[in-house]
Amino acid sequence: MITDLRHSLLLRAIQRFDISVFSWVMARPRFNHWATLSKQISRSADGFLYPLLALLFYWHGLGWLAAAMACAFAIERPLYWIMKNSFKRFRPPDCLPGVQSVVVPSDRFSFPSGHTSGAFVSANLFAAALPELALCGYGWSCAVGWSRVCLGVHFPTDTLVGGLLGLSCAQLALSYFLPVAL
Repeated sequence: MITDLRHSLLLRAIQRFDISVFSWVMARPRFNHWATLSKQISRSADGFLYPLLALLFYWHGLGWLAAAMACAFAIERPLYWIMKNSFKRFRPPDCLPGVQSVVVPSDRFSFPSGHTSGAFVSANLFAAALPELALCGYGWSCAVGWSRVCLGVHFPTDTLVGGLLGLSCAQLALSYFLPVAL
Protein backbone atom coordinates (compact mmCIF):
# COMPACT_ATOMS: atom_id res chain seq x y z
CA MET A 1 0.00 0.00 0.00
CA ILE A 2 2.82 2.42 0.83
CA THR A 3 4.49 1.47 -2.45
CA ASP A 4 1.28 2.27 -4.34
CA LEU A 5 1.09 5.65 -2.61
CA ARG A 6 4.72 6.45 -3.49
CA HIS A 7 4.12 5.35 -7.06
CA SER A 8 1.03 7.55 -7.30
CA LEU A 9 2.84 10.56 -5.81
CA LEU A 10 5.77 10.08 -8.19
CA LEU A 11 3.47 9.90 -11.22
CA ARG A 12 1.65 13.04 -10.11
CA ALA A 13 4.95 14.88 -9.62
CA ILE A 14 6.08 13.84 -13.11
CA GLN A 15 2.75 14.97 -14.58
CA ARG A 16 3.01 18.35 -12.80
CA PHE A 17 6.56 18.78 -14.11
CA ASP A 18 5.47 17.87 -17.64
CA ILE A 19 2.52 20.25 -17.62
CA SER A 20 4.63 23.05 -16.14
CA VAL A 21 7.41 22.77 -18.74
CA PHE A 22 4.95 22.20 -21.59
CA SER A 23 2.91 25.26 -20.56
CA TRP A 24 6.06 27.38 -20.30
CA VAL A 25 7.07 26.39 -23.86
CA MET A 26 3.63 27.14 -25.26
CA ALA A 27 3.52 30.57 -23.57
CA ARG A 28 6.76 31.90 -25.09
CA PRO A 29 6.34 35.14 -27.07
CA ARG A 30 8.37 33.82 -30.01
CA PHE A 31 6.53 30.50 -30.05
CA ASN A 32 5.53 30.82 -33.72
CA HIS A 33 9.17 31.10 -34.78
CA TRP A 34 10.03 28.02 -32.73
CA ALA A 35 7.08 26.16 -34.21
CA THR A 36 8.23 26.84 -37.78
CA LEU A 37 11.76 25.63 -37.05
CA SER A 38 10.42 22.71 -35.02
CA LYS A 39 8.39 21.44 -37.97
CA GLN A 40 11.55 21.16 -40.06
CA ILE A 41 13.59 19.53 -37.30
CA SER A 42 10.79 17.09 -36.52
CA ARG A 43 10.34 16.25 -40.20
CA SER A 44 14.02 15.28 -40.40
CA ALA A 45 13.22 12.43 -37.99
CA ASP A 46 10.08 11.17 -39.74
CA GLY A 47 11.92 7.97 -40.55
CA PHE A 48 12.38 8.14 -44.31
CA LEU A 49 16.06 9.10 -43.91
CA TYR A 50 17.02 6.12 -41.74
CA PRO A 51 17.13 3.52 -44.56
CA LEU A 52 19.12 6.02 -46.65
CA LEU A 53 21.57 6.45 -43.79
CA ALA A 54 21.96 2.66 -43.54
CA LEU A 55 22.64 2.46 -47.30
CA LEU A 56 25.17 5.27 -46.98
CA PHE A 57 26.95 3.34 -44.22
CA TYR A 58 26.94 0.20 -46.36
CA TRP A 59 28.27 1.96 -49.48
CA HIS A 60 31.12 3.45 -47.47
CA GLY A 61 32.32 0.07 -46.23
CA LEU A 62 30.45 0.16 -42.94
CA GLY A 63 28.21 -2.83 -43.55
CA TRP A 64 28.45 -3.76 -39.87
CA LEU A 65 26.93 -0.38 -39.00
CA ALA A 66 24.10 -0.78 -41.51
CA ALA A 67 23.39 -4.20 -39.95
CA ALA A 68 23.53 -2.69 -36.44
CA MET A 69 21.07 0.00 -37.55
CA ALA A 70 18.65 -2.59 -38.94
CA CYS A 71 18.96 -4.61 -35.73
CA ALA A 72 18.52 -1.57 -33.47
CA PHE A 73 15.36 -0.50 -35.28
CA ALA A 74 14.09 -4.09 -35.28
CA ILE A 75 14.31 -3.93 -31.48
CA GLU A 76 13.25 -0.30 -30.98
CA ARG A 77 10.14 -0.14 -33.18
CA PRO A 78 8.27 -3.06 -31.53
CA LEU A 79 9.27 -1.88 -28.03
CA TYR A 80 8.12 1.64 -28.87
CA TRP A 81 4.79 0.33 -30.19
CA ILE A 82 4.23 -1.92 -27.15
CA MET A 83 5.04 0.89 -24.72
CA LYS A 84 2.88 3.43 -26.55
CA ASN A 85 -0.11 1.11 -26.65
CA SER A 86 0.37 -0.14 -23.09
CA PHE A 87 0.77 3.20 -21.32
CA LYS A 88 -1.80 4.97 -23.51
CA ARG A 89 -0.80 8.43 -22.35
CA PHE A 90 -2.87 11.03 -24.14
CA ARG A 91 -1.18 13.82 -26.05
CA PRO A 92 -1.19 17.35 -24.56
CA PRO A 93 -4.12 18.67 -26.67
CA ASP A 94 -6.23 15.70 -25.59
CA CYS A 95 -5.77 16.29 -21.87
CA LEU A 96 -5.05 20.00 -21.44
CA PRO A 97 -7.86 22.48 -22.09
CA GLY A 98 -7.18 25.08 -24.76
CA VAL A 99 -4.03 23.42 -26.13
CA GLN A 100 -3.73 22.81 -29.84
CA SER A 101 -0.82 21.08 -31.51
CA VAL A 102 0.96 22.70 -34.43
CA VAL A 103 1.00 19.43 -36.41
CA VAL A 104 -1.32 16.45 -36.60
CA PRO A 105 0.31 13.50 -34.83
CA SER A 106 0.46 10.15 -36.59
CA ASP A 107 -1.16 8.31 -33.69
CA ARG A 108 -3.23 8.90 -30.58
CA PHE A 109 -0.79 8.39 -27.72
CA SER A 110 2.34 10.29 -26.72
CA PHE A 111 4.49 8.08 -24.49
CA PRO A 112 7.22 7.49 -25.57
CA SER A 113 8.17 9.74 -28.47
CA GLY A 114 8.92 7.63 -31.54
CA HIS A 115 10.58 10.51 -33.37
CA THR A 116 12.97 10.98 -30.47
CA SER A 117 13.72 7.28 -30.03
CA GLY A 118 14.48 6.90 -33.74
CA ALA A 119 16.71 9.97 -33.68
CA PHE A 120 18.70 8.65 -30.74
CA VAL A 121 19.10 5.23 -32.36
CA SER A 122 20.60 6.94 -35.39
CA ALA A 123 22.75 9.38 -33.42
CA ASN A 124 24.21 6.66 -31.23
CA LEU A 125 25.09 4.50 -34.22
CA PHE A 126 26.47 7.48 -36.11
CA ALA A 127 28.64 8.34 -33.09
CA ALA A 128 30.00 4.78 -33.06
CA ALA A 129 31.20 5.20 -36.65
CA LEU A 130 32.28 8.84 -36.48
CA PRO A 131 32.98 9.78 -32.84
CA GLU A 132 34.31 13.19 -33.89
CA LEU A 133 30.77 14.07 -35.06
CA ALA A 134 28.96 12.60 -32.05
CA LEU A 135 28.10 16.03 -30.65
CA CYS A 136 26.33 16.96 -33.91
CA GLY A 137 24.32 13.73 -33.90
CA TYR A 138 23.30 14.00 -30.27
CA GLY A 139 22.55 17.71 -30.67
CA TRP A 140 20.23 16.89 -33.57
CA SER A 141 18.55 14.14 -31.49
CA CYS A 142 17.95 16.52 -28.60
CA ALA A 143 16.58 19.11 -31.03
CA VAL A 144 14.18 16.49 -32.41
CA GLY A 145 12.92 15.73 -28.90
CA TRP A 146 12.53 19.42 -28.05
CA SER A 147 10.77 20.06 -31.38
CA ARG A 148 8.13 17.48 -30.49
CA VAL A 149 7.36 19.42 -27.30
CA CYS A 150 7.34 22.75 -29.19
CA LEU A 151 4.90 21.30 -31.73
CA GLY A 152 2.53 20.43 -28.90
CA VAL A 153 2.43 16.68 -29.50
CA HIS A 154 4.57 15.47 -26.58
CA PHE A 155 5.28 16.19 -22.96
CA PRO A 156 8.97 16.51 -22.00
CA THR A 157 9.15 13.09 -20.34
CA ASP A 158 7.75 11.47 -23.51
CA THR A 159 10.84 12.66 -25.33
CA LEU A 160 13.17 11.83 -22.44
CA VAL A 161 11.98 8.22 -22.36
CA GLY A 162 12.02 8.09 -26.17
CA GLY A 163 15.67 9.15 -26.10
CA LEU A 164 16.54 6.53 -23.49
CA LEU A 165 14.73 3.86 -25.49
CA GLY A 166 16.64 4.78 -28.65
CA LEU A 167 20.01 4.87 -26.87
CA SER A 168 19.36 1.52 -25.21
CA CYS A 169 18.35 -0.21 -28.43
CA ALA A 170 21.34 1.21 -30.30
CA GLN A 171 23.72 0.13 -27.54
CA LEU A 172 22.24 -3.37 -27.57
CA ALA A 173 22.75 -3.62 -31.33
CA LEU A 174 26.27 -2.20 -31.07
CA SER A 175 27.18 -4.72 -28.37
CA TYR A 176 26.54 -7.44 -30.93
CA PHE A 177 27.88 -5.81 -34.11
CA LEU A 178 30.73 -3.61 -32.89
CA PRO A 179 33.11 -6.48 -32.00
CA VAL A 180 32.67 -7.79 -35.55
CA ALA A 181 33.95 -4.49 -36.92
CA LEU A 182 37.06 -4.32 -34.74
